[in-house]
Amino acid sequence: MSEAFSIMLWPFLACLLLPGILVYMGLHVVRREIIFVDLALAQVAAMGICLAIVLGHDAHDWQTIAWSAGFTFIGAAVLTLTRSSDRNVPQEAFIGIIYVIAAAAGLLLLSHSPEGNEELRRTLVGEMLLVRPGGVLHTFAIFVAVGVVHIIFRRQFMLLSFNPKEGRPQSLRLWFWDFLFYVLFGVVVTSFVRIGGVLLVFSYLIIPAVSARLLVTSLPAQIAVGWIVATVSSVVGLYCSYLLDLPTGAAIVCALGLALLLVTLARGETPGRARPG
Repeated sequence: MSEAFSIMLWPFLACLLLPGILVYMGLHVVRREIIFVDLALAQVAAMGICLAIVLGHDAHDWQTIAWSAGFTFIGAAVLTLTRSSDRNVPQEAFIGIIYVIAAAAGLLLLSHSPEGNEELRRTLVGEMLLVRPGGVLHTFAIFVAVGVVHIIFRRQFMLLSFNPKEGRPQSLRLWFWDFLFYVLFGVVVTSFVRIGGVLLVFSYLIIPAVSARLLVTSLPAQIAVGWIVATVSSVVGLYCSYLLDLPTGAAIVCALGLALLLVTLARGETPGRARPG
């Protein structure tokens, strides 16, 4: 029992402390209807990690973090430039292109690495079960800092995501706040990819947010419900991972998917029905 406690303590704390801001940002992403932006930025961050590994750095070195962050900031700039009112080319198309190119580049970078397949697996599913205390606390500190920025500039970010038409008459510099949003988003994604992997980043951002929007309407209630969904699913996934010796990240993703299925069945929603707001 004590062995299980020592193994699961920090993964559990990571799942308790870290998903909160991912749920909040996921609500922004869902409202903007750019669902796969987190997957694209996560893959760009992973490409930076792959390049750092090819250059001889360990996955936990500061140089690896710097490469990953640098690539993510470039991705944020590209996403800002591709946001347009011209619906002939929706931004989701550019997001998909960024994801595909980043994924292909990661494959090329690690194609000649002796441990290439293992590194690619880590970028997808992470190493949640092997997370270190320092990694959890450092990432949590970054998330708190990002959260403080969002609190200070909450009016601008809310207008940007939830009512951009109102921001234009108020002379809100949409491009600047859009870029800042993506940069902060990229910081969050970069920090968590090294712990949870690309698939878990996407799942934490989207599944709790969608579940919350199906159940409640106000933003504070959606954040609370999303955090509960993320936490309960994490506990279930961690337990199944430890008990059945399964990949931790994949187990949590499946638990999140099951939670969304239960929420959908409870609400009686069908794929064609959309919740207003």
